[in-house]
Amino acid sequence: MFVTRGAEAPTFDLPGVRFTPLAAPTLGSADLCLWRLDVDPGLESPEAHVLDQDEIFVVVAGTISLSIGGMRLTAGDAAIIPAGEPIQLSNPGSEPATVHVAIRSGFTATAADGTSIGTPPWAA
Repeated sequence: MFVTRGAEAPTFDLPGVRFTPLAAPTLGSADLCLWRLDVDPGLESPEAHVLDQDEIFVVVAGTISLSIGGMRLTAGDAAIIPAGEPIQLSNPGSEPATVHVAIRSGFTATAADGTSIGTPPWAA
Protein backbone atom coordinates (compact mmCIF):
# COMPACT_ATOMS: atom_id res chain seq x y z
CA MET A 1 0.00 0.00 0.00
CA PHE A 2 1.14 3.53 -0.80
CA VAL A 3 -0.18 6.50 1.19
CA THR A 4 0.06 10.17 0.23
CA ARG A 5 -0.63 12.49 3.13
CA GLY A 6 -2.36 15.60 1.80
CA ALA A 7 -0.42 17.91 4.11
CA GLU A 8 2.89 16.41 2.92
CA ALA A 9 2.13 16.06 -0.80
CA PRO A 10 4.18 18.11 -3.24
CA THR A 11 2.49 21.09 -4.87
CA PHE A 12 2.88 22.70 -8.28
CA ASP A 13 1.72 26.28 -8.72
CA LEU A 14 0.68 28.00 -11.92
CA PRO A 15 -0.88 31.48 -11.90
CA GLY A 16 -4.21 31.07 -10.08
CA VAL A 17 -4.02 27.27 -9.83
CA ARG A 18 -2.34 24.82 -7.44
CA PHE A 19 -1.91 21.13 -8.30
CA THR A 20 -1.44 18.64 -5.44
CA PRO A 21 -0.73 15.11 -6.70
CA LEU A 22 -2.27 12.36 -4.58
CA ALA A 23 -1.64 9.39 -6.89
CA ALA A 24 0.85 9.15 -9.76
CA PRO A 25 3.67 6.83 -10.86
CA THR A 26 6.14 8.63 -8.57
CA LEU A 27 3.68 8.15 -5.68
CA GLY A 28 3.14 4.41 -6.23
CA SER A 29 0.30 4.28 -8.77
CA ALA A 30 1.40 2.73 -12.03
CA ASP A 31 -1.87 3.15 -13.94
CA LEU A 32 -3.84 6.07 -12.51
CA CYS A 33 -3.25 9.69 -11.54
CA LEU A 34 -5.31 11.72 -9.12
CA TRP A 35 -4.67 15.27 -8.00
CA ARG A 36 -6.40 18.04 -6.09
CA LEU A 37 -6.78 21.23 -8.07
CA ASP A 38 -7.30 24.48 -6.15
CA VAL A 39 -8.54 27.28 -8.42
CA ASP A 40 -8.56 30.97 -7.49
CA PRO A 41 -11.81 32.90 -7.98
CA GLY A 42 -11.95 34.74 -11.28
CA LEU A 43 -9.30 32.53 -12.92
CA GLU A 44 -9.55 32.00 -16.65
CA SER A 45 -6.78 29.88 -18.14
CA PRO A 46 -5.12 31.66 -21.05
CA GLU A 47 -5.70 29.00 -23.71
CA ALA A 48 -7.24 25.61 -24.24
CA HIS A 49 -5.33 22.35 -24.36
CA VAL A 50 -6.21 18.76 -25.24
CA LEU A 51 -5.20 15.44 -23.71
CA ASP A 52 -4.78 12.04 -25.32
CA GLN A 53 -6.78 10.32 -22.54
CA ASP A 54 -10.20 10.89 -20.98
CA GLU A 55 -10.02 13.15 -17.89
CA ILE A 56 -12.51 13.23 -15.01
CA PHE A 57 -13.20 16.34 -12.90
CA VAL A 58 -15.15 16.12 -9.62
CA VAL A 59 -15.95 19.46 -7.99
CA VAL A 60 -15.53 19.33 -4.21
CA ALA A 61 -16.13 23.03 -3.46
CA GLY A 62 -16.82 26.19 -5.43
CA THR A 63 -17.61 26.59 -9.12
CA ILE A 64 -15.65 25.84 -12.29
CA SER A 65 -16.19 25.77 -16.02
CA LEU A 66 -14.10 23.64 -18.38
CA SER A 67 -14.63 25.70 -21.54
CA ILE A 68 -15.10 29.39 -22.27
CA GLY A 69 -18.78 30.17 -21.81
CA GLY A 70 -19.33 26.55 -20.82
CA MET A 71 -21.60 24.99 -18.26
CA ARG A 72 -20.85 25.81 -14.64
CA LEU A 73 -20.09 22.88 -12.38
CA THR A 74 -20.57 23.12 -8.63
CA ALA A 75 -19.82 20.94 -5.59
CA GLY A 76 -20.91 17.37 -6.20
CA ASP A 77 -20.82 17.67 -10.01
CA ALA A 78 -18.56 15.52 -12.18
CA ALA A 79 -17.51 16.00 -15.80
CA ILE A 80 -15.76 13.60 -18.14
CA ILE A 81 -13.75 15.29 -20.87
CA PRO A 82 -13.14 12.81 -23.71
CA ALA A 83 -9.64 12.54 -25.15
CA GLY A 84 -9.04 15.21 -27.81
CA GLU A 85 -11.74 17.61 -26.56
CA PRO A 86 -10.43 21.12 -25.74
CA ILE A 87 -10.22 22.01 -22.05
CA GLN A 88 -10.07 25.62 -20.83
CA LEU A 89 -10.49 25.94 -17.07
CA SER A 90 -12.11 28.90 -15.35
CA ASN A 91 -13.57 29.74 -11.95
CA PRO A 92 -16.44 32.14 -12.59
CA GLY A 93 -17.33 32.18 -8.89
CA SER A 94 -16.31 34.55 -6.11
CA GLU A 95 -14.86 31.76 -3.92
CA PRO A 96 -11.93 29.38 -4.47
CA ALA A 97 -12.81 26.06 -6.09
CA THR A 98 -11.45 22.63 -5.18
CA VAL A 99 -11.57 19.85 -7.75
CA HIS A 100 -10.31 16.25 -7.81
CA VAL A 101 -9.00 15.24 -11.23
CA ALA A 102 -8.40 11.65 -12.38
CA ILE A 103 -6.74 10.35 -15.53
CA ARG A 104 -4.76 7.34 -16.71
CA SER A 105 -1.03 7.74 -16.11
CA GLY A 106 1.25 8.36 -19.08
CA PHE A 107 -1.10 10.84 -20.77
CA THR A 108 0.23 13.73 -22.83
CA ALA A 109 -1.11 17.24 -23.33
CA THR A 110 -1.03 19.44 -26.42
CA ALA A 111 -1.54 23.22 -26.51
CA ALA A 112 -4.20 24.78 -28.74
CA ASP A 113 -1.54 25.74 -31.29
CA GLY A 114 -0.37 22.11 -31.57
CA THR A 115 2.72 22.51 -29.38
CA SER A 116 3.41 19.39 -27.32
CA ILE A 117 3.21 20.00 -23.57
CA GLY A 118 3.93 16.39 -22.60
CA THR A 119 3.06 14.97 -19.19
CA PRO A 120 2.95 17.58 -16.41
CA PRO A 121 5.07 17.01 -13.28
CA TRP A 122 2.05 16.45 -11.00
CA ALA A 123 1.18 13.37 -13.09
CA ALA A 124 4.67 11.90 -13.42
